[in-house]
Amino acid sequence: MNKVMITGATGFIGSHITKAFCEKQVRVSCLVREGSNVSNLEGLSVEFRTGDIRNTEDLTGAFTGNDWVIHNAAKVSDWGDYEEFYQTNVTGTVNVLTACVQAGIKNILITGSNSVYGEEHSTVIKDEDSPYNSHYQYFGDRLLPCKLNYYRDTKALAKREALTFAATHDLNLTILEPVWVYGERELNGVFYEYLKTTKAGIPFMPGAKHNKFHVIYAGDLARAYFLAYTKQLVGLNCILVGNQQAENMARIYGLFCSEAGFKKPRDLPKALTYPAALLMEFFYTLANSQSPPLLTRGRVNMFYDNLEFSVEKARRILGFKNSLSLEAGIKRTVLWYKEQGLI
Repeated sequence: MNKVMITGATGFIGSHITKAFCEKQVRVSCLVREGSNVSNLEGLSVEFRTGDIRNTEDLTGAFTGNDWVIHNAAKVSDWGDYEEFYQTNVTGTVNVLTACVQAGIKNILITGSNSVYGEEHSTVIKDEDSPYNSHYQYFGDRLLPCKLNYYRDTKALAKREALTFAATHDLNLTILEPVWVYGERELNGVFYEYLKTTKAGIPFMPGAKHNKFHVIYAGDLARAYFLAYTKQLVGLNCILVGNQQAENMARIYGLFCSEAGFKKPRDLPKALTYPAALLMEFFYTLANSQSPPLLTRGRVNMFYDNLEFSVEKARRILGFKNSLSLEAGIKRTVLWYKEQGLI
């Protein structure tokens, strides 16, 4: 029976992937850094191996004895230093692939991102053949870079590097590119932040009525990884993964608020929220703050832009479609927040 190594297993998406593989009786080992909090994996039968994706020697030792690697570790944020994003997302990915070659591992799954195709407002439904367009052209971006682009741009660079490396070394590499993910243990993304802000009683939030937003429940996404693993795909594959269709954004946030028992804040027009976000970014950057402001240009634009992606390839190649409705997925997520005393 194959043994699968998972990087980033202690995080939000990684813990869901690990749980899905353990439930299918796959032998799983998890790469963790020294002193990592492994509470998200409590109760799962996994082997822990210590290492850092920025150290190839660590990785080669940790990977040895495994048959597959699922590389999920990444810096996912809209705040921070570019070099940290680059070292984790780009250099870290190349290090993982190098260690796979050194450990004799040919089959690799990587977590990519829909953002490599662009997250600007678009009425076009993008797919895996869409051009790279990771860098969002925010107002004033040359003088004050929007740090959400640090994530997007380094994920695009990581994808390019990974595909080139895998082709050169004849690896079987599949890059799964999720749309926006929600679910239990999501604590740093837009949905939990929205609920926290709503709970605080703020009556107005950025928002629009008619734009669409593409999401997927983390448990469903994890199942896509298992399907990709069982399909034993050869060569190079890039596959967008999401619900069968994008949803109206106002409906998504309305469902989150309704399930939590909160009144959904009224929508503020972009003309008011964008300048405020720009000023917040400026002052937080000037102060060299390690924490992001409540609003950034990246966060604001996500509330107004139309984002839709085709998931036909995932259905055709993996046989994947979301098993949970939006309502059911949000119900599970909010219940977990309540059980943890987070809202």
